[in-house]
Amino acid sequence: MTEKIKVVIAGVRGKMGKEAVKLMQNTPHFEMVGAIDHRNNGKTLSQLNGFMGLNVPIYSNLDHCFNDTQPDVLIDLTIPETGYIHAKTALLNHVRPVVGTTGFSQEQLVELKELAEERNLGAIIAPNFAIGAILMMKFSQMAAKYFDDVEIIEMHHDQKLDAPSGTGLKTAQMITNQRTPKRQGHLNEKETIQGARGADVDGMKIHSVRLPGLVAHQQVMFGGEGQMFTIRHDSFDRTSFMSGVQVCVETIMKIDTLVYGLENILD
Repeated sequence: MTEKIKVVIAGVRGKMGKEAVKLMQNTPHFEMVGAIDHRNNGKTLSQLNGFMGLNVPIYSNLDHCFNDTQPDVLIDLTIPETGYIHAKTALLNHVRPVVGTTGFSQEQLVELKELAEERNLGAIIAPNFAIGAILMMKFSQMAAKYFDDVEIIEMHHDQKLDAPSGTGLKTAQMITNQRTPKRQGHLNEKETIQGARGADVDGMKIHSVRLPGLVAHQQVMFGGEGQMFTIRHDSFDRTSFMSGVQVCVETIMKIDTLVYGLENILD
């Protein structure tokens, strides 16, 4: 019988958090042993709406939670500022963090990688957990070998805090590995309203759309003489992210460094 992986989830009341709790319930080799929530310290999940029958303790303090529950993995689905603190605290407590929030600085990534390697622990930061989104990024990197002109349009719900999205930034970073920096558009192009052409990464443009009704969507448009090539991915429901969360939790038990991006652990 496979030994269960003990998991703590931060951000359980959010839409992603609720789906992650369902994943724990539906995966025989996962066991949810605790939840992090600053509003409901001392309660159990069963006392909150939508978590009937789940006798899982809730903590506001990570150190207390880790000491009491002795988890293998922390799944963090909060916000960028909190995600960094949670990931660092997890590693200091010999707990492996799987972080679904974005907006980490390069300095923070370096620090977390050093902590993980000092302790021989896995750590995964995933700008996007959807397998289809990862393939979209990989295919875009491939296409960048053949198309110099590219624009990224990322579209999310209007409650998203960061812009561009982590997926948009990660896509741009992957493309820059294949594309020579190039200023796109007319040499004398001028924005009559500042920001009209979007954010600039080595000359390529990233545009962020925030509207109610959206979940997570992105298209990468490549232009060439007489043609345009578009790669697009849409997440219509947050269940689309759970297969990636499961892969991360299973993989993190086998690695001893920080991995940034789910594409680095997929075959």
